Amino acid sequence: MTHLWVRAEQRLNEDRVGLTPDGARALIDAGLRVTVEESKVRAIPLQGYIDAGCEIAKENSWPTAPADAIIFGLKELPEDGTPLPHKHIMFGHAFKGQHSGRALLERFKAGGGMLYDLEYLVDPDGRRVAAFGYWAGFAGAAVTLKTWAAQQHNAICPPVGAYPGKDALIAELKQDVAGFDTPTAIVIGALGRVGTGASDLLTEMGIPVTKWDMEETAHGGPFPEILNHDLFINCIFARPGTPVFVPKTALDIPRKLTAIGDVACDPDSDYNPIPVYDRATSWEAPALRVATNPVLDVMAIDNLPSMLPVESSIDYAGQLLPSLATLTDLKSGVWGRAEATFNTHMKDI
Repeated sequence: MTHLWVRAEQRLNEDRVGLTPDGARALIDAGLRVTVEESKVRAIPLQGYIDAGCEIAKENSWPTAPADAIIFGLKELPEDGTPLPHKHIMFGHAFKGQHSGRALLERFKAGGGMLYDLEYLVDPDGRRVAAFGYWAGFAGAAVTLKTWAAQQHNAICPPVGAYPGKDALIAELKQDVAGFDTPTAIVIGALGRVGTGASDLLTEMGIPVTKWDMEETAHGGPFPEILNHDLFINCIFARPGTPVFVPKTALDIPRKLTAIGDVACDPDSDYNPIPVYDRATSWEAPALRVATNPVLDVMAIDNLPSMLPVESSIDYAGQLLPSLATLTDLKSGVWGRAEATFNTHMKDI
């Protein structure tokens, strides 16, 4: 019997989950065994999983799960260097040239396990079967706007946290920007899910949005238009051939741009399209100041959807459920393609 083990998230400020109680019930009805770990932070209460018929395990007990269990989480595992013998479903951040990714793949090699990277679960046409993109864009634009609002007070963006829902976030943002002239914004990647979420947030806040996608960026730059907006939201993930949107030379020249939201957040990639910064930011320190004259702050939080954990969990879990239902056949379909991707990148490890 295929055994899916939903682990507790161990990363700070990560309250999301990739399987809802309704989804767990559907998997159990389809013949899968589902174990859910206890969690002190998960946005969806444990009782729903109990009622759905899931087995319950102690928090963070996945290393001792049965050898045939498929461990399912969202964000990174603790970086303790231990070998990984299980099959894991998660965002590994290891296939795009990230400098920290090799260590994770070495752990899989040492343990004999496998990574089914959630970012690389794709249909036959190469489109992702599930993504948190919309809520990443929505929350990323919100924190970038908060960053801009703080600048109007000659300050840097204060800590952010999770919200019970998007209405609470919008209400707080309206207080943040009250009394200031309306800024302008440009979103690159506006036709995708991430860009749609960012554009929707800005539109809901009454902010004019310039929407760019592949057509506008195909010439490869430079892109002086970006510097003529107050806010820039990048929704394009780093990959070979991605153009540079804001070069380092932009730090020292006249510009209107003062707040960048890098929702894609690939600062340690060799293909980072915003090389004015080199590390992710956090909920405690959302903005990194990279220039002072004129000021420029970069927001690059890499777990943005967890700011709206209930909405983002329900949305993502609904998209992913049909693929989870096919875990009984790991050698074909979405799982076979993910295994092939993993094996390709393991050749150099």
